Amino acid sequence: MAQDRGKYDFYIGLALAISSSLFIGGSFILKKKGLLRLARRGSTRAGQGGHAYLKEWLWWAGLLSMGAGEAANFAAYAFAPATLVTPLGALSVLVSAVLSSYFLTERLNLHGKLGCLLSILGSTTMVIHAPQEEEIDSLENMAKKLVDPGFVLFATLVIIVALIFIFVIGPRHGQTNILVYITICSVIGALSVSCVKGLGITIKEAFAGHPVLRNPLSWLLLLSLVACVSTQINYLNKALDIFNTSLVTPIYYVFFTTSVLTCSAILFKEWEHMGYDDIIGTLSGFFTIIVGIFLLHAFKDVNVSLATLAVSIRKEERNGPVSNGVAPHSHTAYELLHNDTTGDFEDREIGLPFDSIARRNGSTGS
Repeated sequence: MAQDRGKYDFYIGLALAISSSLFIGGSFILKKKGLLRLARRGSTRAGQGGHAYLKEWLWWAGLLSMGAGEAANFAAYAFAPATLVTPLGALSVLVSAVLSSYFLTERLNLHGKLGCLLSILGSTTMVIHAPQEEEIDSLENMAKKLVDPGFVLFATLVIIVALIFIFVIGPRHGQTNILVYITICSVIGALSVSCVKGLGITIKEAFAGHPVLRNPLSWLLLLSLVACVSTQINYLNKALDIFNTSLVTPIYYVFFTTSVLTCSAILFKEWEHMGYDDIIGTLSGFFTIIVGIFLLHAFKDVNVSLATLAVSIRKEERNGPVSNGVAPHSHTAYELLHNDTTGDFEDREIGLPFDSIARRNGSTGS
């Protein structure tokens, strides 16, 4: 009976995580559509300090969609392992990329399509091999796990590393090194996900009639979550303000998810119930998602498709025999694609649909 209940909770958590990605990915398209509509009307843009978007119903629809996605993501941690829920956050990036190609006329090139395919395959692999047994199902068990020596050592190291980066490394290298602020967000994010997991268990017990409000652990988890999320928002916004979003997004996803998987292995011990094949499958799925996210972002401004590849190949063949591997007076495929790209590069807004990764990873700033 307990095993059937565990599988039932697993699929509820999986459905919530996927629906969260759909809501969050779609929310950015709705917000963007609203902002573009205001720009066509000549209203002061949000980036210039304007607040006309508050009167635009599409923007509010996007905000409500974002709220629904965050609520579903929060609830997913109460039912499914963090090992499963956190990596599925990449699907919100995929949803934004696909929808933006249809509704915002932003091209999704060949690399982007391959990245989407790899992200779906990696997510499917992780779902198949993710642990289906929930280790912590009550606040009493959560309290025991939090005082485990392994987790106490991990949390202490995380706090020390975060403080060193905030007060020592950040002021010196934060403006020039993209890894500084992302590292702060990622290591703190591992603790924030643990707090979300604990609060999800608290809510489940509250619906079951347990007096959770009298338990000091409930309030400790809530205060810790507020502190962690505030820190994440602050330093993630700094990273996004200084560096290119197309770089911040994939790096942050990799660092954050790696931190969460490490914390999950230490605190929740979800990996203890997995065989070697499932561990290899989960890691393989995770790395496949990383490659997909990289392809989706790194080459999104290169105008490459199957048609342009065919044209490039035919043009190189018409240039005649090659000497030392290079045809005389010929252009490489990269040069042809690069020349096609530079013509419209200035008119494109880069990275806007892909800021959802910050939202999906526990940041609740607007």
